[in-house]
Amino acid sequence: MEATANLYNVSRATLYRLLRGQRQPKDTHRIDRGKPRAMAASEIEKWCEIVAAMKVRISNKKGRCLSNVRILELLVEHGIKTSEGLQRLSPGRLTASTLNRPMHRLGYDLPRMMREPPAVRFQAEYANALWHFDMSPSELKQLETPPWLDPDRQGAPSLMLFSAVDDRSGVAYQEYRCVYGEDAESALRFLFNAMSEKPNADTILHGIPKVIQIDNGPVGKSLVFKRVMKCLGGKLLPIWPVA
Repeated sequence: MEATANLYNVSRATLYRLLRGQRQPKDTHRIDRGKPRAMAASEIEKWCEIVAAMKVRISNKKGRCLSNVRILELLVEHGIKTSEGLQRLSPGRLTASTLNRPMHRLGYDLPRMMREPPAVRFQAEYANALWHFDMSPSELKQLETPPWLDPDRQGAPSLMLFSAVDDRSGVAYQEYRCVYGEDAESALRFLFNAMSEKPNADTILHGIPKVIQIDNGPVGKSLVFKRVMKCLGGKLLPIWPVA
């Protein structure tokens, strides 16, 4: 290497770099490498979908299923009924070795097909497209004899925090209200204040949302509340309890 570098008046590092470059021998392949010759690529993809659907359908709880060789034998002997009719494979036209590579390329191997989809948080595309409306009991301390007691009503009122949050921007509007349970009248009064323009410039949440998400409580079940939302042109998206 030293003699060759001196002969061409280059350094040894340059000589090594040239040897590691494009002057190395390359592997030769067929012109149609990667392209199936048994049948058209679209037809092979169709059989890949059929085989993958069969593997998912017949797999047990332990994740075991028939091999591609056995599934191809069943397709040749009996075929399978699909939405396009009976699909039957001609004998000797497609082998498992020809099918394995496109199935792996298309993501039709069993571990990936049985994998649960990733959880992606939903977010509204525009502001006022979705509001989250909730009422929760306040953690503030109660007075022994609250001044807001209504002598004409039975029972004791409770201090609740009403909140509306825009899903896109995260802007929230909240009010403390003394109510006798969750009723549609209190909810509509709060939403009227939330939708109205505020004199305070810092509170920018206003307008009529397209969808309001609310839990499946008394307010969400109220026919009056649903009728008002329908008149405003909005929709209700209930949150069903998880079993």
